[in-house]
Amino acid sequence: VQLQASGGGAVQAGDSMTLSCVASGRTSDYNALAMGWIRQAPGKEREVVASISWNGGQTHYLDSVKGRFTVSRDNAKSTMTLQMSSLKPEDTAVYYCAATQVARYVIAPVVEVGPYDYWGRGTLVTVSS
Repeated sequence: VQLQASGGGAVQAGDSMTLSCVASGRTSDYNALAMGWIRQAPGKEREVVASISWNGGQTHYLDSVKGRFTVSRDNAKSTMTLQMSSLKPEDTAVYYCAATQVARYVIAPVVEVGPYDYWGRGTLVTVSS
C-alpha cells in the first residue's frame, strides 16, 4: 500500500486547513488498515495527532488538538481526511499519513507511532502568528 498526503501549506493562526490522504496499490486491503496522521515539528519527536480504526468507528486525538481536529475516512475511496481548525503556531510540523495492518477484531485506533508500517511523504503545515 502506498500513501500520499496532500493539502499542506502556510496559513495564519486561527485559520483552517484540510489534509487528505489517498491509498493506492493493494487498496483491497484498505479496510483492514488502521490509519493515522502523525506530525513531526522541528527538533521534536513524531507524535500521533489523530488516528482512526479500520472501520472508522473509533478515533483518538492528541490532547492538544481535541476539539480542533477531526479525522475521517472513506473506505470505498481509500481515503482519509484531517480537518484542522483554529490552527495555532504550535501545530506547525510536517504531517504524515500512516497506516498499519490490523486484524478485523481490532476496532481501536492505533495511538502510538511505533506500530505504523506504511508511511506517505510528509506535507508541511506552517502556521504563523
